[in-house]
Amino acid sequence: MSGETNRREASQHTVGEKQHAGGSSRSPLFVPVIYVGGLIFGLGLAISGMARPEVVLDFLQFEDFGLLFVMGGAAVVTGLTFAVATRYLDRAPLTASAYTRRVKEFDRNVVIGGTIFGVGWGVSGICPGAAYASVGIGNYPILWAVVGMFLGAYAQGYWRARRPDTPDDVAEPASS
Repeated sequence: MSGETNRREASQHTVGEKQHAGGSSRSPLFVPVIYVGGLIFGLGLAISGMARPEVVLDFLQFEDFGLLFVMGGAAVVTGLTFAVATRYLDRAPLTASAYTRRVKEFDRNVVIGGTIFGVGWGVSGICPGAAYASVGIGNYPILWAVVGMFLGAYAQGYWRARRPDTPDDVAEPASS
């Protein structure tokens, strides 16, 4: 019995230390690297023209395929980065977390969220990341779309917090 109590107390002590230290063992460079990455992403969107809604709408109307090359180039760079990082590093450099594969079921929430995202993208001609870059290049009317994104995210969080758990939301423990 005392062994179980000691393990429980040690576990609680470790959890308390992690929460006190900020909840994780992240590198102090974590936040600055995120900001630099966001600036590079925004700069890339601005240079490629993808921060301009009319360019995105031309792509969605099959008139300009530049966005296809931008997204394809991004996918190649991301794929190579993950392939190299997971092959030569056993942990993520900035978080010290082990590389794991996160699998989420394809459920109605994914379908509904994807549909809403796609409709919003088609109507506004801009996705969330590009909207911020668009503000950065002086497209201030896009702030209406940014406000809409925040309101939509708030509404979704409000709705999800107040509905009862459904089988789609509850993860089943793996059977051995």
